[in-house]
Amino acid sequence: MGDPNGFLTTQRLVAADRAPLERIRDWQEFHAALPGVDQERQGSRCMNCGIPFCQAGVLIKGAASGCPLHNLMPEWNDLIWRGQWHEAWLRLMKTNNFPEFTGRVCPAPCEGACTVGLNDPPVTIKANECAIIDRAWSEGWMQPQPPKRRSGKSVAIVGSGPAGLACADQLNKAGHQVVVYERADRPGGLLTYGIPNMKLDKTWVSRRVALMADAGIAFVTGCEVGRDLPMPQVRAAHDAVVLCGGATRPRDLSVPGRSLSGIHFAVDYLTASTRWLLDQQANGRPSIDVRGLDVVVIGGGDTGTDCVATAIRQGCRSVRQLEIMPEAPAERRGDNPWPQWPAIKRTDYGQEEAIFISGADPRHYLTTALAFLDDGHGQVGGIETARVNWTPNSQGRMTPIPVPGSEQTLPAQRVLLAMGFLGPESTALDELQLARDAQSRVQTGDGSYQTSQAGIFAAGDMRRGQSLVVWAIQEGRAAARACDIYLSGTSLLPG
Repeated sequence: MGDPNGFLTTQRLVAADRAPLERIRDWQEFHAALPGVDQERQGSRCMNCGIPFCQAGVLIKGAASGCPLHNLMPEWNDLIWRGQWHEAWLRLMKTNNFPEFTGRVCPAPCEGACTVGLNDPPVTIKANECAIIDRAWSEGWMQPQPPKRRSGKSVAIVGSGPAGLACADQLNKAGHQVVVYERADRPGGLLTYGIPNMKLDKTWVSRRVALMADAGIAFVTGCEVGRDLPMPQVRAAHDAVVLCGGATRPRDLSVPGRSLSGIHFAVDYLTASTRWLLDQQANGRPSIDVRGLDVVVIGGGDTGTDCVATAIRQGCRSVRQLEIMPEAPAERRGDNPWPQWPAIKRTDYGQEEAIFISGADPRHYLTTALAFLDDGHGQVGGIETARVNWTPNSQGRMTPIPVPGSEQTLPAQRVLLAMGFLGPESTALDELQLARDAQSRVQTGDGSYQTSQAGIFAAGDMRRGQSLVVWAIQEGRAAARACDIYLSGTSLLPG
């Protein structure tokens, strides 16, 4: 704790985001960075707690409290305060394979559990992390590190999202030959196609994948295991397989008019937009385009926000967001104490931009869609909505009930469904006849990442359900250790 008075004398400071009017005109990242000396000063606010809740990584009421990766925040906060950036980078890389991703897209459960946050704004842990890894790239510290010797064992990783990449990185360090199979045309999974460029520039993803390839990891893209390549063939070609395919079955909305054209899942919309951008806009406009149209996004959360922001950049006429849940409070309620994740209202970048353009928050709380309306040509032209009250049903479960007389019709020539995901797709899992739970998630033993078949492991959203990038990285690391033990009898990889 280099400055014992830092949290008393230094105020929390984060760099101002690019102005909405500027950033909606392009697809570049909207977050800025503080000058190094100011970021160092932010490191001094860390109290170096005897029990650092920021790195606990436990679930409280279903939400993460502290970092699932158990990042050594007090150590690298103190190191950047002292100006020892290289040492801070070494500490950061001990626990996090991809801080350039989490430093940009993680909701920072570490900050929600920061002890300083009991009475004052928490330490800028996320910004400090991002500053460390960005400096490492700019200083040339990030170099490929192939293992000094190979084990003679090979592992197939199915899926190249954050769980798959973390698992591949760890198993490669252990000396195993790793092949990553990805069905999309580019590696990265949701990092590439599920998160828009303005939130996570794809340069970061491609640069990291290139570094991993230089370290000896093989990437096979455009190949869907279970369809293009039979799973038994993959299993026969490798000593072990780790399934990291994610939870990619989107939740649908079965209301009248669902079959109309112009209604899309959010993941398809975001993928089409990013692919168009990465292909240098070669095809004129994205395959799912909202320019000049009224857009309604159904669902909140990060994906809903990303749809709002993407629609604005594509030049929509208007954008609204329907959320069936009530508006969150501005401050913690009594039943949501520290160090729980603060369940408070947050206005993210997409809503900020919509408010700037229209003067009104695009979110309609406690609102559900009753029907999609035909424009007379088989296209969606509007949505009939209603307010809801959450009422206990006969089993005592809270259920949204439409309020009679609250019906309203909204114009909508494009509807984007951003209501989360139900679980993994079944193609490859059916081939293997793996044990799954009621949500179709791959089942593994208690404290284990091995599936019901020996030598086949699972990690990430495919195993735990839809979650955060930071949880996916943690899952990938833990599965790599389990796989390494299976292959070698022991493991020096961290759990």
